[in-house]
Amino acid sequence: MNPVIRALPQPAGERERFAALYEVHGPAVLAYARRRLSADEADDVLAETFLVAWRRRRELPADALPWLYAVAGNVVRNRARADRRRGALQARMAVEPAPAASDEAPDPMLGEALARLKPIDREALLLTAWEDLSPERAARAAGCSRATFHVRLHRARTRLAHALAQIERQR
Repeated sequence: MNPVIRALPQPAGERERFAALYEVHGPAVLAYARRRLSADEADDVLAETFLVAWRRRRELPADALPWLYAVAGNVVRNRARADRRRGALQARMAVEPAPAASDEAPDPMLGEALARLKPIDREALLLTAWEDLSPERAARAAGCSRATFHVRLHRARTRLAHALAQIERQR
């Protein structure tokens, strides 16, 4: 039997066995990650590696260190791929022109009036007017019955009209 495996204490509980695994192999996995990444990133790799180990703790081989190195290597490679994708996206965004501004500028009074409404009223109006959903489909999106949504929409329109009138009087 491998001397490292025999060195692992054999506590009774699953958590205790996992803590012992971390105590014995955590420093080696961290050193592995630090040879490949910065110290901060290496700490994250260590955490992600042992998260995977915890989730798969019933499948861990008796000699867990090579398996932990394989997991840490996968985590390092996943981070490198994510960094490359992020860099490619930033490069594309720098080259592509910004989207053209809309011909119609939103009415500042409307924006102010919407901001004064309760979130439930604002959502009813936005689902129907801006998202272009029928009241029936908007009711499903809002998680309520059609009848309830019709009442909400009616009240929201009334409150919006009052808010617009109030803003108009203030100007």
